[in-house]
Amino acid sequence: MVSFRWITAPLPEDIPVRQVYGFCFDDTGRVLLREDAGRYGLPGGKPERGENAPAVLARECREESQITIGEPVYLGYQEVTEDGLPPYAQLRLAVRITDFLPREPDPDTGRTYGRLIAPLNKAPALLDWGIDGLLQSAAAVQAAYQLGLDPAAVREDTWRN
Repeated sequence: MVSFRWITAPLPEDIPVRQVYGFCFDDTGRVLLREDAGRYGLPGGKPERGENAPAVLARECREESQITIGEPVYLGYQEVTEDGLPPYAQLRLAVRITDFLPREPDPDTGRTYGRLIAPLNKAPALLDWGIDGLLQSAAAVQAAYQLGLDPAAVREDTWRN
């Protein structure tokens, strides 16, 4: 059985990071959701050897969603425990999008993902991550303000394909 627990405290040094995902905001305060066959997710993925969390997020944002990003703000991590094994972390960051690049396939999957730019209040339902998704989105609201954005000021979503 797999269990998830959202934690906003600093990441302990002894917990390995297996995923890094980001709430990526455009200049109006909307968040980018990656669309794949009707399912939504945040840009991000697995660290490669020697990469720190900001480098993972920057690489995955470019590969999956063809965006460039600024400096990230730490939100917290999801502690994942599987069948009595030692826990690992799925890190969450927030960041401003600095540029939208032309669409192209992800080099790892060969798929070209959709880019829905949505108000942050719509993200929990679209991500469908339950209570942990709500808590992560709440942390992203605070980070958006730190990034100089007002996520409550936008109401409409748009596609950037």
